[in-house]
Amino acid sequence: MAQVNYTEDNIRSLDWKEHIRLRPGMYIGKLGDGSSMDDGVYILLKEIIDNSIDEFVMGFGNKIEIEIEEGKVRVRDYGRGIPLGKVIDCVSKINTGGKYDSKAFKKSVGLNGVGTKAVNALSDFFRVQAFREGKSKLAEFNRGELVTDKKIGKTTESNGTMMEFIPDKSIFHNYKYRPDYVENQLWNYAYLNAGLKLHFNGKVLYSKNGLLDLLTRKTDVEKLRYPIIHLKGDDIEIALSHNNQYGEEYYSFVNGQNTTQGGTHLQAYREAIVKTVRDHFNKNFNTKDIQQSVIGAISVRVEEPVFESQTKTKLGSLNMGPDSPTVKSFIMDFVKTNLDNYLHKNKDVAEQLLKRIQQSERERKEIAGIKELANKRARKANVHNKKLRDCRVHFSDKRGDQDKKLASTIFITEGDSASGSITKARDVQTQAVFSLRGKPLNSYGNTRKVVYENEELNLLQHALNIEDGIEHLRYNQVVIATDADVDGMHIRLLLLTFFLSFFPDMVKHGHLYILETPLFRVRDKKQTFYCYSEKEKQEAIKALRGKAEITRFKGLGEISPDEFGAFIGNNIRLEPVVLNEGAVIEDILAYFMGKNTRERQEFIIDNLKVEVDKSEEKEVMDIPSEEQAITEAVS
Repeated sequence: MAQVNYTEDNIRSLDWKEHIRLRPGMYIGKLGDGSSMDDGVYILLKEIIDNSIDEFVMGFGNKIEIEIEEGKVRVRDYGRGIPLGKVIDCVSKINTGGKYDSKAFKKSVGLNGVGTKAVNALSDFFRVQAFREGKSKLAEFNRGELVTDKKIGKTTESNGTMMEFIPDKSIFHNYKYRPDYVENQLWNYAYLNAGLKLHFNGKVLYSKNGLLDLLTRKTDVEKLRYPIIHLKGDDIEIALSHNNQYGEEYYSFVNGQNTTQGGTHLQAYREAIVKTVRDHFNKNFNTKDIQQSVIGAISVRVEEPVFESQTKTKLGSLNMGPDSPTVKSFIMDFVKTNLDNYLHKNKDVAEQLLKRIQQSERERKEIAGIKELANKRARKANVHNKKLRDCRVHFSDKRGDQDKKLASTIFITEGDSASGSITKARDVQTQAVFSLRGKPLNSYGNTRKVVYENEELNLLQHALNIEDGIEHLRYNQVVIATDADVDGMHIRLLLLTFFLSFFPDMVKHGHLYILETPLFRVRDKKQTFYCYSEKEKQEAIKALRGKAEITRFKGLGEISPDEFGAFIGNNIRLEPVVLNEGAVIEDILAYFMGKNTRERQEFIIDNLKVEVDKSEEKEVMDIPSEEQAITEAVS
């Protein structure tokens, strides 16, 4: 082994912006291109808006303006405005800010003086301008370097702060802000800050009833088992109901921050619901029977919260504040007292809640024997078959390991040729492959019993480790990879139906994706273009001056492993499956997977179009399949 010198020359001291740019994951989690809800570009936006929200919480400014155009972000609030003499320090000096002074900012999200500086360092362009009492201060930066420092001058603008930034394209490659992701992010701010108006690209987002509005928008209230229970207290707000879908669905917040990975407060809330229900009915119900089909939300405000990372997606704080009760005991006491009182006062709600629990109990006992048999089959299959080509690194929310979270992907494909190509091309460290045998069962309208009775679906849920919910999901990205023909689209539709029916949290938490693979290869002796649409194909032909060999990929098995390596590597194209705000899963599946209704026939006929593929000199019928229709409804 060659000797490596270790001297004083090997020791480096980085300034604040160098460290952020060298290790951005420490500050904003994963980078990404905007196709996932937790990609870095949305964290940048959140860090800026959090400061404006904190102003509103402290009683200053009830309007925030957010504009995003071609990747450029502008946020303007009408709070107090950064003190003019400290504007530059607040956006360019680590551990500098007003959040250290608990008198100025109590129970705020930002406490470490890092967020805005990370945005500054990771942006090609960053501008900050503060307005206070008729005066203004403006400064501009490039990748954290100060390039414009204007003197304090007069202004007619109202008090507040304006920040603009353009993420650094050398770090956020081919990034794009998805308006639906941003809007979802802003709605959460609205729900947690009743009375605040958020203006986003011409829309006004506003909530009057907080978490009650959140659950009302996230579900079909007419299909809830009982009206949403909405309870508020000092520093706590909860909302709760049961529906008919599988699994649990929670929305949790700390100081207005959406804690997508939960934490101390959410665990306490789930436990408190179980204990309160058991005590109210004086019966030791199975925990899963109570939690099955819960849809709930909780928001707490904590002094100096302790999060498990700078992205603040999981709470680790134990206390509500100095000399205050623990988060767990505070939540347990509130839920036990207020939920129990509510159930005593609303006997009809208590009765419907009891019936839902008893239904879950019957369903659980009904499939108990089948489940055990299926589990034995799955364990045996894992040893003897080759359906799953696993990777070495797996994702787990509990580990809190950002690097592992980034890496873990599983491709669900059909057939030996397609799975073979992906398997040979994949990164064995981080990418797994699950091979289906033919078309999976249409699970629409069935109970969980069918999952255990069907070998393919049972093995799939075991491969993902989601039998008891997605808390222990082994892969952060679950990618449906099927051929771009009629059969492939049908398989994709059946898999979407499976996940939406039994594991909707896979979609709601941003874990389900569609792999985009090229339709055409256009090349000459010197250059090769892979094209994902007819438009890209025509552009490639033009670039090669019309002299090109054109190949139409009709199936994944036709793409060689060498070529596949490019499509599932650094340049992978993934289309996330997203539920639009207000979309109801049951209605979507009933429309597209139910009986062949007249409305669905008319939809397909109205969207029928005929295109001519000139390269192959034949007519191609481009008929929007049911899969395309359902994807449009949820993404």
